[in-house]
Amino acid sequence: MFQQIFNWRTAISVIAIGIVSSTIFYSIYVSNKIAKEERARVTAFGEALKIKSGSNDPHVLAFTNQIALENDDIPIIETNEKNIPTGVFINLDTVLIQSDASYLQKMVQKFSSLHDPVQVEIVSHPLTVNKYFYGESKLQNEVRFYPIIQLIIVAFFIFITFFALRSNYRSLQNQVWAGMAKETAHQLGTPVTSLEGWIEILSQNDDNEKIVEELKKDVNRLRLVSDRFGKIGSSPKLEIKNLIPQISAVVDYMKRRAPEKIQFTCEWFGENKINANISATLFDWVIENLLKNSLDAIEAKGNITLAMQKTTHSIFIDVTDTGKGIERYQFDKVFKPGFTTKKRGWGLGLSLSRRIIEQSHNGKIFIKHSELGKGTTFRIVLKNENN
Repeated sequence: MFQQIFNWRTAISVIAIGIVSSTIFYSIYVSNKIAKEERARVTAFGEALKIKSGSNDPHVLAFTNQIALENDDIPIIETNEKNIPTGVFINLDTVLIQSDASYLQKMVQKFSSLHDPVQVEIVSHPLTVNKYFYGESKLQNEVRFYPIIQLIIVAFFIFITFFALRSNYRSLQNQVWAGMAKETAHQLGTPVTSLEGWIEILSQNDDNEKIVEELKKDVNRLRLVSDRFGKIGSSPKLEIKNLIPQISAVVDYMKRRAPEKIQFTCEWFGENKINANISATLFDWVIENLLKNSLDAIEAKGNITLAMQKTTHSIFIDVTDTGKGIERYQFDKVFKPGFTTKKRGWGLGLSLSRRIIEQSHNGKIFIKHSELGKGTTFRIVLKNENN
């Protein structure tokens, strides 16, 4: 259980969250420290102006001017007690100030939302103070935006890592699929060839005619299965086929092997020819898998409807049953390898079907609708080749 929860994705996520969280907390700490230092510098600036206004000593004036000159990045505006600018300011755009008479007042309002103003006592009796409203330095802005930039960078690298690992996993999965399919086709090929030889020997005796006929059907079926697996392990050749007789043949095959209480219906909506670019062997396998899935979903009696219609660019094939239905949260799970609700089954039919439709035919296959106790509709979407 622990291993299922704590996998490599969880580890990467925890590490990334830890890095970003620690950076954010440290940035907040640095930002607060800078804010205290900047407030002290603004206070020193205000006190320097106070001293400068009450002294003619050249050494004092030089000292106060030096304090003012050292502050080259914090924008400051001096106001009276009523927050009206006195005309003293530093590190602001003088062009905007000259072109807009209310610019300083607007900046006072903006700075007041960022910090409480520094108050410097000018006269004790009666008490008179000047206020110094100030904004944020470039360094402060950089420190505050740094966690956001780092978060974006970390998120980008996490995305790239996940994408690369996912692509590698899919590539490996495809290699496994191809290897298993080719090996299965190879393993089936030898006994099928041997069986065909024995059928040829049996056919020389007229008394074995019925037996030979049935054996030929079974061997042809095995040959078909072997051919299907062989095509899964390679790039199948696609050909333009009329889907109506193609699907009808599969339905007829399944109908002969289904219980009598299950009714099959095909609806073509007045069409007699709907062409698509398919691998007939693999496409038949998909339809067969969907019909088998419908048969398994119907416990006693019911209906299976296969409807096909086309638009200008697409062909829609719906396989609908009146079976037990599928819960919505399982709509995607049913296509994953190994997922099955049957006591006997490998859970590969729908997974293979999705692989065949999406990778070999550039189409889509999904559950269009399902309701518990009422049935399920699977939909296949292919490109319309009648254009």
